[in-house]
Amino acid sequence: MEKKPRVLIIIPAYNEEKSIGRVIKKVQENIPGADVVVIDDGSSDGTVKFAREAGVKVLSHCVNLGPGAATQTGYKYALRHSYELVVQLDADGQHDPGSIRGLLNVLEDGSCDLVIGSRFLGSQGYEPSWIRKIGMSFFARLTSLIVKRKITDSTSGFRVLNRKVIDFLANTDYPSDYQDADVIALAHFAGFRIREAPVIMHRDTSGKSLIGGAGFIYYGFKVFLSVIVTLLREKPSRERGK
Repeated sequence: MEKKPRVLIIIPAYNEEKSIGRVIKKVQENIPGADVVVIDDGSSDGTVKFAREAGVKVLSHCVNLGPGAATQTGYKYALRHSYELVVQLDADGQHDPGSIRGLLNVLEDGSCDLVIGSRFLGSQGYEPSWIRKIGMSFFARLTSLIVKRKITDSTSGFRVLNRKVIDFLANTDYPSDYQDADVIALAHFAGFRIREAPVIMHRDTSGKSLIGGAGFIYYGFKVFLSVIVTLLREKPSRERGK
């Protein structure tokens, strides 16, 4: 019997006590027996308590470092413990764990190294607010231009990575906050094969998203600047992010 690759599901979380337990439960229902690690990014609420009550491993930052830093902590943990595949999804419930198996199937067929879950593929009919739609469309077009293939959802943090990409992103100069178009460009320049696959995403109803209102300007500036830096920097090697 062919041995299945070891899979780790990483969930970066910052003050997500209202949703973290539900997200973990749905992950466990959809991927029974999967190893799950929650990276607590300096939460001041009950995120750690509820995650531990759900029976998963929790890694905690002493202070809030940003979602990118939390995600990279998950990569480093996966690398240290010899996981072959990583699934990353948000703790706020927007990413539907029912889509995980489909992403894993795409990666496990060997045709790519990184799979991005796109809310705009398939038939779910995701409709963002108009200001989010502008930002998503701009960065999707920019990313598509850079990687020379159509990317429909460059802002998606719902992704699956193989061991080579885990190693690379765990050791490269990874963004501490947003990890969108710039990381896709970084992986492309390092020679990794990138694909998209349809996933179900639910609209954010928490009101915490920065990609709206004044937060859109901050987000757009930071990501665009990071993309420019990625384009100007020396093209990375796949060897340990150097």
